[in-house]
Amino acid sequence: VQLVESGGSLVGPGGSLTLSCTVSGTQYTNSRIVMGWFRQAPGKEREAVAHIRTGSGNTGYTDSVKGRFTISQDNARNTVYLQMNSLKPEDTAMYYCARATWDAADWPAAYGYNHWGQGTQVTVS
Repeated sequence: VQLVESGGSLVGPGGSLTLSCTVSGTQYTNSRIVMGWFRQAPGKEREAVAHIRTGSGNTGYTDSVKGRFTISQDNARNTVYLQMNSLKPEDTAMYYCARATWDAADWPAAYGYNHWGQGTQVTVS
C-alpha cells in the first residue's frame, strides 16, 4: 500500500491550496475504509484535520478548519483531496494523508491509521 501526497507549497495568508493523496496497491474504497488528513507543526503533536469515509463520503473536520477546508475524493482516481482556503500562518505544518480500516462510528485517531504518506509541506507566510 502506498500513499503519495502532493500540492504543498508556500502561500500568503488568505491564500488557497489543494493537497492531493493518491492511493495505490490496495482497494481505495469500501464501507470500512477511512481516509484522513493530519498535520504536524515543529514541536507540536500530530493532529487530525479532516476525515472522509470512502464508502459513504461522510466527512469530519477539526474545529479550527471548519468552513475553510474541504476534504473530497475521486474514487476513479483513488485520490483524496484537501482544499484549503483562507489559510492562516497557524496552518503551517507538514500535512500527511493516511488510510484506516475502521468500523466504529467515530473518527479514528492517528493510532487507528495504519498506512501513511510521506507528507507535503504547507507554509503560510
